[in-house]
Parts: sequence; C-alpha cells; structure tokens
Amino acid sequence: MSSPRRASAFRRRPNRQVIAKPSMNTSLPIHDSDPRAIGLSKASNASRKDGADLPSFVVEERAPLVDDSGICDRQYPFRVKVHAEKEGELRPAPEPGGLSPIEDEIVDTPEQAAALSLVPLLIREPLQRFLDEHGIGEGEIDAEPVGEGHSNVTYRIRRGDTSVVLRRPPRPPLPPSAHDVLREARVLKALGESDVPVPAVLATCSDESLLGVPFYVMEYLDGEVLTDATPPELATAECRCAIAELIVAALAALHTIDTTTGPLSDLGKPAGYLERQLRRFKLLWEAGRTRELPALEHVTAWLEANLPESGPPAVVHGDYRLGNMILAPGAPVRLLGIVDWEMATLGDPLADLGYLTAHLAQRDHPANVMTELQPVTREPGFPDWTWMAERYSQLTGRSVANVCWYRVLAIWKAAIFLEQSYKRFLSGNEHDAWFAEMGEGVPELADQAWQTALKG
Repeated sequence: MSSPRRASAFRRRPNRQVIAKPSMNTSLPIHDSDPRAIGLSKASNASRKDGADLPSFVVEERAPLVDDSGICDRQYPFRVKVHAEKEGELRPAPEPGGLSPIEDEIVDTPEQAAALSLVPLLIREPLQRFLDEHGIGEGEIDAEPVGEGHSNVTYRIRRGDTSVVLRRPPRPPLPPSAHDVLREARVLKALGESDVPVPAVLATCSDESLLGVPFYVMEYLDGEVLTDATPPELATAECRCAIAELIVAALAALHTIDTTTGPLSDLGKPAGYLERQLRRFKLLWEAGRTRELPALEHVTAWLEANLPESGPPAVVHGDYRLGNMILAPGAPVRLLGIVDWEMATLGDPLADLGYLTAHLAQRDHPANVMTELQPVTREPGFPDWTWMAERYSQLTGRSVANVCWYRVLAIWKAAIFLEQSYKRFLSGNEHDAWFAEMGEGVPELADQAWQTALKG
C-alpha cells in the first residue's frame, strides 16, 4: 500500500538575524470589551533580560484565559515575506503608473487601500494613530516583514529609536477559527507572568476598521532565529548540542506546569484532544483538498486505528520547533523567547514532541518541506530525534514509547495545512510564490507520513 517516493526540490531560505530594542513600558488597563485594549505582560525578570540558561524555568500561575477551540486549523506555520530579488522568485510587473506587488502590501492611507484590487497588509496612517494612543514610538512608520514561515503576517515596526513587532492574519478569506491573533496575544500575556520566556505584548486591537483585521503589537527581541546555519559565535558541536538540550528542557518545563487548577485550567479541553485533532483535520482536508492523495488517506486510517491513550494533559504549544525559538546572539547558549503561540491549548503534550522531532533535518535523511524550514540541524553536534525523545522522557518522566504515532500525526497535519495554502494560491488569494511548491510538497509529505507509519 505504500505510495511512490517523490524527489524533493525545496529551496532553503537564508538565515536571518532578529534585532530589536527592549520592550516599551506602557501600563494602560486591559478591558476585553475595548477594541483598543492594551496590556503589558510582566516583562521579564532575568530570563527575559538575559535569556534562559538551560534548564532554568519556574512554573507560576498566570492570568485566566478563555476562548479555546481545542485546535486552530490555521495555515502552516509562520509567515515570511521577502523581496523577489532576494529569493529568485518571479513576481508580476506593476501596472503602468501603479504600485509593485510588494509596495501594495503597505500603503499610507485608507484611500490608497480602497483603490487597490488586493487588500494591503498595513496602512500606515491609522496604525500610526493607534501606536500614538499607546505611546509606542514616535514619528513615521518604517515596516519590514520578518519571520521564517507562511502563516500570520509578522512585521518589524520602527518609529525613531523604537522597534516592535506587529502580528496580523493574512488576507481574507480565512477558515473559521484560523489565524486568531488576539487569542495568541492572550496566551502570551498569560505566559508573561511566568519564567517561560516569551515576548511582552504591548497592545492589542480588535477594531477591524484600522487594518481590516485584528492585530497585536509585541516587543522585538534581540537574538537569532536559526534556519540554515548556526552563527559563528555558536558554530561548535558543543553549542549545537546545548541548543538541542535547551529546546528540550524548555518543552519539558512547559509541559510540567500544573493545569489542574489555577488560571491555565480553562485554556482548553484536554479530554479527547487527539480524537478532536483527527476529526477536525479530516474535515479540514475535505474542505480544502485540491486532489486525491491515497497516501494521506492511508495515514488517516492508520492514525485512527492506532490511537494511543494520552497521559496527563499539559499546555501544548502547537508549533514547537527551532524556527520559533529566539536565541541570544552569542555564547553561552540562552533562550530569549519562544514565539508563535497561536495554537496553544491543553492537550496531549507528546503532540509537541512529535512535532518537534518531525521537523528536525537530519544528516543522511531526505529533505522535505518541513525539514527545510530549518536545515541547520544537519550540522555536526545536533543530536537526532531519538536523543531528543529520550531526553524529554528523562526530564518529564513521561513514556515516549508511542512517539512514532505523534511524529506521523505531525507530518499528516502539515500536509493538510499546506494543502489549504496551496488551494488559496491556486485560487489567487495567496500570492507568496513559495506555495506553488506545494504542488509536489504536499504529496511528498503524505508519502513520508505513510512510510513513517509503516516503519512503526
């Protein structure tokens, strides 16, 4: 029943450095009913200022959180937009007298936005007023896209000496419950009361008259996001092994938070978490599929037939991988922040472990669209996925005997996520040319998931 293998031809994206100023100190009260509500996470203690040395995390109670859907059927995983010249991609030429597609993403006024056939992603004038109201920087807005993936749109916003990050959904139409950036902001605010390092949320906005969608603003951390290669200061086998140790230690710390009582107890509904994952992703596949993929159908049946019994529930990040870690830009290895909490909920924590290990690019293993988000882990010193699973088990006391099932689940979900994005690309609603590669990328992931299931 195995499906034919496909050659991989996914482009690697260049390593990028993330640079920012410290967080702003705003202290206006939070009102969930206020469309311009602002809140400041408890910005950090030593772990925020200096990074978290492995594995120093302290579990604390956080502010209550509501509005959990159990799963966020969003696109995968973290959006990046770069200029075509830097990527070698072809983009359509602008109409005579018009703006280029890149310029169309950011305009100055609502009138300019209304004149475009494609909705812009940022409108400077209303955004500047919003930032002024909350004391975030001064002067004109300079914005540039940042990130290493393809989901919510993330911009670095500069105003004078101030740098912050703005997160918003991609252009509509969007699936129900997908790209809920305000829920992500609430998760960050809750985690900001703990020593699990996250960027501080500075302001949230549910008033869609400003940018056409909700958005939030957070601090911009000064550090490195590893993708293609470790920076020279960390380019030793010892540092790479320390990075892996830190990632696993942080995951273990997250998963040992007591969620039976206290403010995180209403983050989600852990009972039936895996069943909901399967049910909802099956529905998502049926709604967004563009073709028949027998391998994916085989995987779906295998996952249902081999459903494991979940252990004690925990906070599940939902997109836990190296690309969502911001490391201090030099030795010793320190973790400044974990980002992209859009899918956080209460559930089976081994889902995070399976997702993390399924994303690892490993030496002598074929590439795919998941592993090529972070090929850096092929470098000497990075351990393989089995080491990470065993180390996680040592730190948490949880059995990882069924980790293969969770790895298959992660690959299967990625294939379904990317099929939705591919459908948007084919329909003209998504203009990132990277998604054109999903014509081959999604079937390859389905094949890999099935081969992984067969190996057990």
